[in-house]
Amino acid sequence: MFTVNSSETEISTFFLIGIPGMEHAHIWVSIPICLMYLIAILGNCTILFFIKTEPSLLHEPMYYFLSMLALSDLGLSLSSLPTMLRIFLFNAPGISPDACFAQEFFIHGFSAIESSVLLIMSFDRFIAICNPLRYTSILTSARVTKIGLAFSFKNVLLILPFPLTLKHLRYCKKTLLTHSYCLHQDVMKLACSDNKVNVIYGLFVAVTGTLDLGFIFMSYMMILKAVLSIASQKQRLKVLNTCVSHICAVLIFYVPIFSLTVIYRFAKHSSPIVRIFMADVFLLVPPLMNPIVYCVKSQQIRNMVLGKLCQKHS
Repeated sequence: MFTVNSSETEISTFFLIGIPGMEHAHIWVSIPICLMYLIAILGNCTILFFIKTEPSLLHEPMYYFLSMLALSDLGLSLSSLPTMLRIFLFNAPGISPDACFAQEFFIHGFSAIESSVLLIMSFDRFIAICNPLRYTSILTSARVTKIGLAFSFKNVLLILPFPLTLKHLRYCKKTLLTHSYCLHQDVMKLACSDNKVNVIYGLFVAVTGTLDLGFIFMSYMMILKAVLSIASQKQRLKVLNTCVSHICAVLIFYVPIFSLTVIYRFAKHSSPIVRIFMADVFLLVPPLMNPIVYCVKSQQIRNMVLGKLCQKHS
């Protein structure tokens, strides 16, 4: 511990939480969590491997965006993995403030990047359906790369104030966080100094994420309008089928976030286990499910995966 210019002593360790009342079963809980992390990491690495090694995929904009989604999912998994495993495998909930600030930066950063990637992918679907003849000329490889880098840089700048402002707060009495990993809104509540700047900026970042979802919704409204103008019902279904994977990815990412927000806003007295479960779902499910959804729905990736597996067994 170290002292500050006051009569209070600043804490040197935060404590994360597993599942209250089930500490004796944490080792068993760690088994499905480890399996989910393993499948998520292997699944996203598999997608990246095939996109990188298959030349035919490198010329299709959709697969550039899919690789961005896989990278953000990998980042999200690896950001939360250390503390989750320490708590459930080794019963070690302590974390230093600097490590906590770093973790929340990466978790919020990769979440913001994933939100932006889903937004870009909705524009991709809009152009592919509403302006198919100019699709490849609009979304060239160079342009796609620039878009991805621009959005990534924007999100890094957007999230960077989180750890910087948290570091300037004082933490004197409270040490217990309410999740198995560090989040900005969770850490700032522990401060014994004025955190109004954190509250206001946190609200601004949340509104930015909501705008991403709003633009995704607008893209699909325009896509739906274009699809309804197609005379053939069979053709309509064929066109809509190209959007199913992306719609699933959007729901998988945003439903846990909004469920957690509703629980905190309208069910403050609900069981802490429910809140912890939803918070873990937010981090564990998107990286786990996105590779599965895209492997099932993308015939090219599915055929390549099955082809490689058949080669190994033959």
